[in-house]
Amino acid sequence: MKRLFPVLLLLFFSTTVTLAQSKLLESLSMESNILDYDVEYSVYLPEDYDVSQRSYPVVYLLHGYTDDETGWTQFGEVKRLVDEGIASGEIPPMIIIMPDGKVTWYMNDHGGTERWEDMFIQEFIPHVEGKYRIKGTKEFRGISGLSMGGFGSLRLSLTHPDLFAACAGYSSALFTAEEFANMDQNGYDNTFGKLIGKGLKGQKRINDHWKANSILDLVKNKSLDELKKVRYYFDCGDEDFLAIANAQLHIEMRRKNVPHEYRVRDGAHTWSFWRTSLPIGLKFIGESFRR
Repeated sequence: MKRLFPVLLLLFFSTTVTLAQSKLLESLSMESNILDYDVEYSVYLPEDYDVSQRSYPVVYLLHGYTDDETGWTQFGEVKRLVDEGIASGEIPPMIIIMPDGKVTWYMNDHGGTERWEDMFIQEFIPHVEGKYRIKGTKEFRGISGLSMGGFGSLRLSLTHPDLFAACAGYSSALFTAEEFANMDQNGYDNTFGKLIGKGLKGQKRINDHWKANSILDLVKNKSLDELKKVRYYFDCGDEDFLAIANAQLHIEMRRKNVPHEYRVRDGAHTWSFWRTSLPIGLKFIGESFRR
C-alpha cells in the first residue's frame, strides 16, 4: 500500500493537470438581426475556466484584411502565446474573442448597407458577454488587432471610449490624408470603395464619412478628456509600408499630450512581427485589469 500511494497521487495530479487546460473554440456563430449574415467568431478560454466559477476580463482581438476569425488562431498562434503569457504571469487570465470582420474595416459603410460596427456594439458584445463568464464592464474590457484589425481596434476605442479600458494596435492600417487621396485607383476601389464611395478620386475621397472614421482625424478632433479615457499602445515595423501614418499618429497624440505607448521595432507587415507584438499588447492591456 505504501508503494501504491505515490503512484495514485501522481495519477491524481496528472489527471488534474490534464483537465485544467486552456480551450480554443473556432468558428462559432451568432445570428445577427442587423447584418444579413451570421457572424462567426473564435474564443480562447483560460485553463481554469472549466474548474472555477469566476468571471474573467475580455479582449476582443481583430484580424487583418482578407483574413477571418481563424487568422489569429492559425497564423497568430494565439493559444500558445497566451498560455505562455499567463503561465509566466506576464498576462492575467483572460478570455479572448476573435470575430470575423470580413473586409468591413470594422465600421459601417457610407450607404448604411453593411453596419458591422452597429452589430458589434449592439449585438455581438452583449451576446458573447452573456454566453461566457466575462466581467462585462469597461474596466475589464480591452480591444486589439493587427493591420485592418489595428485600425478597427483604434477606431472602435476612439468612438466608444466608455466601453474599453485599453487598446493595442499592431501595424495598424492607417493612412494620412495625402496617402489616401493619392492611393492607386484600383487599390482604393477594391479596398475602400464600398466603405467610403466607389470611383472617388483625389481629395473627393476625403469626404465626411472618411473624416468621421479616420484615426488621425478622430484624434485631432476629440477632446483630451475623451482621448484619455482609454489607454493606448501601438507599434509598427521599421520596414512596414504603414510606418508613416503610424508615426503621424504618435505625433498627433504627442501634440495633444495624450498618454500612450508607441514602439517602432524591427520587422515588416508579417505574421512574424505580429506574433511578437501580441504578448506585448496583451501585457499592456492586462495591466488595466490588475488590482
